Amino acid sequence: MNKAAALTLALVLNAGLSGAPAHAAGDAEAGAKLFPRLCGGCHQVGETARGSFGPQLNGIFGRHSGSTTDYQYSEAMKSAGIVWTRETLTAYLEAPKSVVPGTRMIFWGLSDPEKIENLLAYLQTFQPQ
Repeated sequence: MNKAAALTLALVLNAGLSGAPAHAAGDAEAGAKLFPRLCGGCHQVGETARGSFGPQLNGIFGRHSGSTTDYQYSEAMKSAGIVWTRETLTAYLEAPKSVVPGTRMIFWGLSDPEKIENLLAYLQTFQPQ
């Protein structure tokens, strides 16, 4: 098993064993300021969100990779078999091409854990109630 597949499997198993819903510990307001600059060029959130250069991110926690119907995903993303949790999203935001080799996402990664936590806290506000 290659390193990326092993990491993904470990993250998915760990998330499944915890049984707790994903709750980011970051600052959602800070994440709201980061999102347009880091993610908003390709992704949308909110009531009118739709896929454009990237998929819309409403309800991302618990979603299977490559599963929204309003975006045409790469084969790599469709076949990745990832369930997006706090852990898998953190790993993906740190190194997208390591978690999903062959992804079309043009993002080199984010090395600042605080920014990642803030983005996740912001995305958590777009989960269905």
